[in-house]
Amino acid sequence: MLGHRFSEFKPTEQTGKNKFDELLNIFQQLLLMNSGDVTQAMAWMSQLDRQYNLTNDQYGIGDFFEDLKRKGYITEENEEGKVIMTPKTERSIRRSALEEIFGKLKRSKAGGNHHTPYTGTGDELSSDVRDFQFGDTLDQIAMTESIKNAQINHGIGEFFLVENDLEVVEKEQKTFTATVLMIDVSHSMILYGEDRITPAKKVALAMAELIKTKYPKDTLDIIVFGNDAWQIQLKDLPYLEVGPYHTNTVAGLELAMDLLRRRKTKNKQIFMITDGKPTCLKEGIKYYKNSFGLDRKIVSKTLTLAAQCRRLDVPITTFMIASDPYLKQFVQEFTRVNNGRAYYSNLQGLGGFVLEDFQRNRRKNMK
Repeated sequence: MLGHRFSEFKPTEQTGKNKFDELLNIFQQLLLMNSGDVTQAMAWMSQLDRQYNLTNDQYGIGDFFEDLKRKGYITEENEEGKVIMTPKTERSIRRSALEEIFGKLKRSKAGGNHHTPYTGTGDELSSDVRDFQFGDTLDQIAMTESIKNAQINHGIGEFFLVENDLEVVEKEQKTFTATVLMIDVSHSMILYGEDRITPAKKVALAMAELIKTKYPKDTLDIIVFGNDAWQIQLKDLPYLEVGPYHTNTVAGLELAMDLLRRRKTKNKQIFMITDGKPTCLKEGIKYYKNSFGLDRKIVSKTLTLAAQCRRLDVPITTFMIASDPYLKQFVQEFTRVNNGRAYYSNLQGLGGFVLEDFQRNRRKNMK
């Protein structure tokens, strides 16, 4: 598997910082693949080095390991004395995922400027000036222009200022978007020798970094779903693993809707990355499961939630990492009921589709 994933890597004769940066990129990819196990990642690095000559006589894997510790990417300072990642590595992985999947984006200080049909809260001053209106706040008053108007209108002999003299700086309207990303962690995400969970984690990391840098006033909640659904934090993503689970899409949607209800914005959306059909429901303390085709009971409940999201004006974008015709048929029906979108993506195209929908956010024009 490693040889196939890195067969196109072409080592250079660089040393020092450039060689470290090359190896760091590979190391971070391996950390995502093995859920943050530093020891295993280093063993894989040595294996790849023997196969592809990643290092040279001037800079070896041992040098790289020492540099990782010296630069603060890994540490052994914990109760177990185990080599683990540091928060610096987690941040570096997010930035790397953003550049790899979404391209290099310049930081935007204006938060939440998505295209939506809703007017946002005016909270940033622009360069436009207009006449004072009832309801404008004192901090908006353009003092220079207002004083100039008073002098023109009343002369400079005895200065006074009235409402008609006032001009204010216009506030720009900003919109904020609340996004929930659902990631399928059922067993099928690693079946048939294909790693589907690593690209899903990369997309989540890239989205998180995109929001932090370009849309800092937006929110991103991350949910994983198998037999049940639970929320994870951004710092947990690199360590995320697939489990021996069925696919309880209903539990994921219910948790997503609950999280979005708490967000004080009209602009809300759900992204769901999955490779299979819903196969599980929880009824009380028991699980109802059926992996043999599309179960009417499970599908009906899933479609009911899709319709409920539509009534709440919450679009669901489904990224289906599978090509089975009967699964496509289910996703098409799910999308029709929700009035959302669906993509049948290979792993390489996943990030581009996510970025396109995230930035466009055409909530009222979905087809």
